[in-house]
Amino acid sequence: MAARIALGIEYDGGAFNGWQRQSHQPSVQSELEAALSQVADRPVRTVGAGRTDTGVHATGQVASFQTDSVRPVRAWRDGVNALTSAGVKVRWAREVDAEFNARFSAIARRYLYLYRIDAGRSPLTDPFTWRSPPLDAPAMHRAAQALLGEQDFTSFRAAGCQSKSPCREVRRIEVRCVADLVVLDIEANAFVLRMVRNVAGALAQVGRGERPDSWVAECLQAKDRALIGRTAPPQGLFLVEVAYPGWDFPAGLPPPPLAALSTGLSPR
Repeated sequence: MAARIALGIEYDGGAFNGWQRQSHQPSVQSELEAALSQVADRPVRTVGAGRTDTGVHATGQVASFQTDSVRPVRAWRDGVNALTSAGVKVRWAREVDAEFNARFSAIARRYLYLYRIDAGRSPLTDPFTWRSPPLDAPAMHRAAQALLGEQDFTSFRAAGCQSKSPCREVRRIEVRCVADLVVLDIEANAFVLRMVRNVAGALAQVGRGERPDSWVAECLQAKDRALIGRTAPPQGLFLVEVAYPGWDFPAGLPPPPLAALSTGLSPR
């Protein structure tokens, strides 16, 4: 009898060319599916909640798959983790109903973007943050509030985005200081291609005093990607949580620089 399984996954995006399966480049999905196929003793194909880009990390990615192989649920975690590299691990596995789909059943995704306010290099934090000069976090927070609600995010949408519509609903967005980090915390029903990194790049210009608080709202209304300039680099971005109605899956872990500060993730 077929079973449908959901997995909670964390990975170091620096080791992969993004989440999505590719023919000639290492991806999280390819490595995960190779391990699952060995455990199942037959091919397994997964669906992921978010198609993270090259270099983007996750502590709360969710994937689902269907299988005819009968295995204890823990085998989908422990067996896979024995076969994957150190860069990707399954944190939890749950059996779900036949209608569950990690991508289409999700009602919200939450990302964190981490800026590190420090001129010095660090082998422990550089792979997970964007090093920056001092940023005015309160100004960034004020500017970010213009993005709340259901709006057209053409100005923050990368070329090549395959989504039929540029409209998304941002349900919460905050910018706050945590020790030497500035944390952008954003939750939406979904995101267009590179939307969070484009938001992070635009807010950094406000934080550095190069643009006024009102500039982000002006960019949003202009519907012109060229206005916002540089996309923030991928290493500071983490997919930390995916929400599903009726399912209480374990929360994602805090990204390594936040975990080192023992801050944890703030409440939703």
